[in-house]
Amino acid sequence: MISPLAYVDPAAKLGKNVTVQPFAYIEGDVEIGDECVIMSGARILNGTRLGRKNTVHPGATLASVPQDLHYTGEDSLLIIGDGNDIRENVVVARATHKEGGTRIGNGNFLMDGAHLCHDVQIGNRCVLGIRSMVAGESRVDDCTILSSNVIVQQKCHIGSWVLIQSGCRISKDVPPYIIMAGNPVKYHGINAVVLQNAHEESHVTDRILRHIMNAYRLIYQGNFSLQDAVLKIEDQIPMSDEIRNIVDFVKQSKGIVR
Repeated sequence: MISPLAYVDPAAKLGKNVTVQPFAYIEGDVEIGDECVIMSGARILNGTRLGRKNTVHPGATLASVPQDLHYTGEDSLLIIGDGNDIRENVVVARATHKEGGTRIGNGNFLMDGAHLCHDVQIGNRCVLGIRSMVAGESRVDDCTILSSNVIVQQKCHIGSWVLIQSGCRISKDVPPYIIMAGNPVKYHGINAVVLQNAHEESHVTDRILRHIMNAYRLIYQGNFSLQDAVLKIEDQIPMSDEIRNIVDFVKQSKGIVR
């Protein structure tokens, strides 16, 4: 399963049924789980911890050295879960410091040329579109889609079930369940189609969807301060896990896109 034309450092730890194609490059401080496929020309560098059933396509680089002026050469980590599809020319940097970690969850699809910088946190079942970029110390929660050429600036938090349309530049936090579009980026409604199509996973009923819409009307279309909008949501809209998620996100954020 390991091509003799690939370079695999003898210190690297490979699980069962791992495929390593010709001209792949794997350094020593690397752990690769069972049934992963490392395609031709992929580079798996020191600090990579790769779970099970991941596919790394040609030209992808995992655990590149952080592009961070605070980096001093520490042996930091990139930790990736299971079942991710990492397409051609994706670059993912490891953390700046040893106690940190760049982390990618399970079932994500990282499309051609996506770039994740140091200490980025990606949840589960996300899609990062072609040439999308996520800057250092940013976080993307579960089931979120970044379309092609999206730029997320440093230390931003993108909530769950968000759709950010192509070409957007995000410089503040984006709360859950919504669509962002345009430049400058603006609120463009609820991510209703995705939430409804993924009902079994999102658990959002039509009733809850109406409550989410009403909550965001108060935040984005009401003539209120953000603090007053949150108070009105808590007072006027029946509480559910989804509404609590919105309220907690806004309260904890240092600033959302408005």
